[in-house]
Amino acid sequence: MPLALLALAVGAFGIGTTEFVMMGLLPDVADDLHISIPSAGHLVSAYALGVVIGAPLLAAATARMSRRKVLIALMGLFVAGNALSAFAPDYHWLLVARFVSGLPHGAFFGVGAVVATNLVAPERKARSVSLMFLGLTVANIAGVPVATFIGQHFGWRATFLGVSAIGLAAIASLASLIPRDHTHAPTGGLRGELAALRSLPVWLALGTTVAGFGALFSAYSYITPMLTDSAGYADSSVTLLLALFGVGATAGNLVGGRLADHSLRGTLFGGLASLVTVLALFPVLMSAQWSAAVAVTLLGTAAFITGSPLQLMVMEKASAAPSLASSANQAAFNLANAGGAWIGGVALAAGFGATSPALAGALLAVLGLAVAATAYAVDRRRAEVLAPTPGRLVATHVPPRPEHAHH
Repeated sequence: MPLALLALAVGAFGIGTTEFVMMGLLPDVADDLHISIPSAGHLVSAYALGVVIGAPLLAAATARMSRRKVLIALMGLFVAGNALSAFAPDYHWLLVARFVSGLPHGAFFGVGAVVATNLVAPERKARSVSLMFLGLTVANIAGVPVATFIGQHFGWRATFLGVSAIGLAAIASLASLIPRDHTHAPTGGLRGELAALRSLPVWLALGTTVAGFGALFSAYSYITPMLTDSAGYADSSVTLLLALFGVGATAGNLVGGRLADHSLRGTLFGGLASLVTVLALFPVLMSAQWSAAVAVTLLGTAAFITGSPLQLMVMEKASAAPSLASSANQAAFNLANAGGAWIGGVALAAGFGATSPALAGALLAVLGLAVAATAYAVDRRRAEVLAPTPGRLVATHVPPRPEHAHH
């Protein structure tokens, strides 16, 4: 695997750290800026909104630029957003800074996935995408706990300065490791990129991402109350258990990338089916501490097995202009984050119990399987329509008989 993938993983590590660290810093930020915890929660939403708006917008705006320059520019915007967060004088400035930090997220992963697949042989495409995503999953094991520790001991502003430094390291590695010859601008430009989004298979792939990862976030958003109220863990143990989720996600991501190179759709169906199973078992698994720890790890594994296959599927369905579709998949992932958290919250507010968000997630994962199955059926139908019938095939290959053959 080329070293350039390491540069993409460093960028992904910084992005993953800044995306997830805000959950751990909410009380510190709320105390410092004299706001309520729900108001501080809007800082998470502001970032997600930045991703959803920025992903298609920036991918479209940079459609004619060199991919290498685009990645470096996006990382520059990322550094600016996190530096703004570190120096934000009040809550409203921090809200704007978090929105700016989110803008480059989707486009970086979208364009990065296209560059990653161009750097390797066709049979290693899914693995190359999974190695880029490795930065995101490792951020959950190392980046977020360390950044949270820094924020709690040196102030939350120090965390964002640290993340800015990771961004600068990513810019240096992108500039030195990404080869210039692999990253020329796509020929289709903006028109070609937009045309790719008119395809039904692309939208079905995006729908699978929203439902599949919505299932994850329905449960994961409320994992702390599940661990404390149902499994009986102390609040202080939660950080360690969330690191177990990161370990599971990292394993699932690597396994998913390897399997998807052999069978893209088989890996996707297998991952979604295992996600349904794990989430459906949550009420049982959360009844004891040891099984709750297993449940958190398996949740990460099952969800992230589908990450690389989904990204690659969207890119293949939009093969003429993959950057915008690939970035749109990241916007879909963040819609899943917001939508899943909302659906899990509805189940909780309805009084169905602490583990009810996981059961709501299981239903969302079933929906994801249904959308994936529909996409498969559409592909089969299109392949049958495009395939010439044997009779016609033979007719086109029979040479005309010369008229004098019987003389």
